[in-house]
Amino acid sequence: MKKTLYDKLWDEHHIHTYENGYSLIYIDKHLIHEVTSPQAFEGLKHAGRDIWNKNSIMAVPDHNVPTIQRDDGIKDPISKLQVDALNKNCKNNDLLKFDLDDVRQGIVHVVGPEQGILLPGMTVVCGDSHTSTHGALAALAFGIGTSEVEHVLATQCLLQKKSLNMNIKVDGEMSKYFYSKDLALVIISQIGTAGGTGYAIEYTGSAIKNLSMESRMTLCNMTIEAGATTGLVAVDDTTIEYVQNRPYAPKEQNLAEAKKFWKNLISDHGVHYDKTINIDISKSSPMITWGTSPEMAVNVDGKLPDLEDEKFSDKRQDLINAFNYMGLKEKQNVNSIELDKIFIGSCTNSRIEDLRIVADIVKNKKIAKNIKSAIIVPGSGLVKEEAEKEGLDKIFMKSGFEWRSPGCSMCLGMNDDKLSEYERCASTSNRNFEGRQGRLGRTHLVSPATAAAAAIHGHFVDVRDI
Repeated sequence: MKKTLYDKLWDEHHIHTYENGYSLIYIDKHLIHEVTSPQAFEGLKHAGRDIWNKNSIMAVPDHNVPTIQRDDGIKDPISKLQVDALNKNCKNNDLLKFDLDDVRQGIVHVVGPEQGILLPGMTVVCGDSHTSTHGALAALAFGIGTSEVEHVLATQCLLQKKSLNMNIKVDGEMSKYFYSKDLALVIISQIGTAGGTGYAIEYTGSAIKNLSMESRMTLCNMTIEAGATTGLVAVDDTTIEYVQNRPYAPKEQNLAEAKKFWKNLISDHGVHYDKTINIDISKSSPMITWGTSPEMAVNVDGKLPDLEDEKFSDKRQDLINAFNYMGLKEKQNVNSIELDKIFIGSCTNSRIEDLRIVADIVKNKKIAKNIKSAIIVPGSGLVKEEAEKEGLDKIFMKSGFEWRSPGCSMCLGMNDDKLSEYERCASTSNRNFEGRQGRLGRTHLVSPATAAAAAIHGHFVDVRDI
C-alpha cells in the first residue's frame, strides 16, 4: 500500500489506537524552554514520577532572555523565575542544556537542527507551536501544551489523533528577492489561517526542491499559521548534506546506516493525498501582512484590500476591525505605510542565510531617520559567531542597526524587546495578532529582504526596485 511521508512517520511511531480515535505514539526528541516546562516538572514532582528518558531532552532558555546587557541579569521577576526554574530542573535531572553563556545557546528551533540533535524520521515535540519548523528535516514535529510536556517527560509517549494528508505543490522559479517567507504568506493568504486545520501539510514541487534547508525551515515554521500543526518536506540530498556533519548527528557506520533509512523518507510515487493545492510561484511578488492575521497579506507593490470586493463579504467586519487596529485605510498603497521599528530575527528568520540577505541590501546605506530603532537578533550564538566572522555585524552597525545576542526577542511581548503603543513594526517573525509584540503594537510580517529595504527607506518598498 502506497504511503505519504506523514503516514510513514506516523506508522513508525504508532503504538496503539483507542476506540475514541486517538492513538498513542512514541516521541523521540523533546525540546524544552523556560516558559512551558516549569509547571510540567512541578507536576512530575507532586506525582512522584521520574523522567522516562533523559537522553531525549534538549533544553535552552530563549523566550525571556535579554538580548543586550546580559551581564546585568534578567530584570523582570517572572522571567527570571522561569529561567531559574529551567536551570534548577535541568541540573537536578542531569539534562542537556545550553546556558546563556554557552555559544550554542539560542532559539530552541534554531539550536536543535543546528546541533544535529533533531534528525530525519524522528518525532519531535516542544511546548511551542513553531515546533513545526523541524518538519523541514522530514521529522514529524509539532507543538504541545504544558500538560502534554509533563506527559512526555513521564512516559515518552503522547496521545494524538492522526491528521489527514494535504499536499501543497509549489512549482515555478522563485524570482529574485522572493523568499520562502513570501511563499508562506502567499500560501496562507490563499488558503486562510484555518486552511490546514486537521491536516499534515507536505510541501512538494520544483520550487520546494530548490529551497535551502534554512528556507525550508522558514516555510515549515509558518505552517502553524496556516492552521496545520505539522509541515513536512521529504528527504533529499539537501537534507542529508545539512544534517550529516552536525555535532550530535550519527558518525561513521551509524551515519551510513542512517542515510539508508533517511532516503526512504519520501512519499511513495502516485500516493493519494486527501487534498492537493497547486501553486505557481513564478510571477509572485514579495509579501507583507497589513492586518491582524497572517492571512491578511498583500503584494508589497500593491494596495490594501477594497472592502467592497465581493470576496471579502464573509470577513468584512474582521477586515474593518483590522484596519482600525492597524491605523490603515482600505485601498491604501502599501508603499505609503511608514514604519517606526524594524525587527529581524525569531525562529522564522534568524539564521545565517537570512542575515546574509539583509547585509547585501543594507551595505553602504543608512536606516531612515524616522526609524526609531532597527534590531537584528541572531538565532543562536553560533549564528552570531559566523555573522561576525563574515563581517556582517559591522555592515549592520554601520547602517544604524543594533546587533544583539540570541533569543526570541521582539517576536512576542515576553521580554524587554517590545513595541510601545501604536508603534508600527516590519517584523520577520511569524504572528501579527493584536498585541503580539506589545500592547497596541502594530506588526507587519515580512521577509528579511523586505524588512531591510523598509529600514533604509522608512516605509515599505519593493526590494526589487532598489
